Amino acid sequence: MILGKIWGTTEPLLVTPAVEIHKIMVHKGYKCSEHIHQYKWNAFYCIDGRITICVRKNDYDLVDRTTLEAGDFTTVAPNEYHWFETDGHWAHALEIYYPQHITEDIVRKSVGASIEFG
Repeated sequence: MILGKIWGTTEPLLVTPAVEIHKIMVHKGYKCSEHIHQYKWNAFYCIDGRITICVRKNDYDLVDRTTLEAGDFTTVAPNEYHWFETDGHWAHALEIYYPQHITEDIVRKSVGASIEFG
């Protein structure tokens, strides 16, 4: 289902407890609200056009601006205020959400070792 937004449209492609993927289309000269995700990473992959991801850094007084064109990718950490915007170009992109600690789920019972063959 395609959902209308003031800045364009969003279409959920995959929604699970572990990951969400949305296809977004952003009109030229628009931006979304400045917001944070408390527990999720937010990633962007530009399919076509040009989109700028703006991140208000927590560690220092700076807004980091990363402009993506087709094939480019960037991420935003949890608890960082951010927004996306376009200038004189529109953009099609994938917006991906995933939990903060998804890659740290391994619990080891032992360490690796060399196997001796007799």
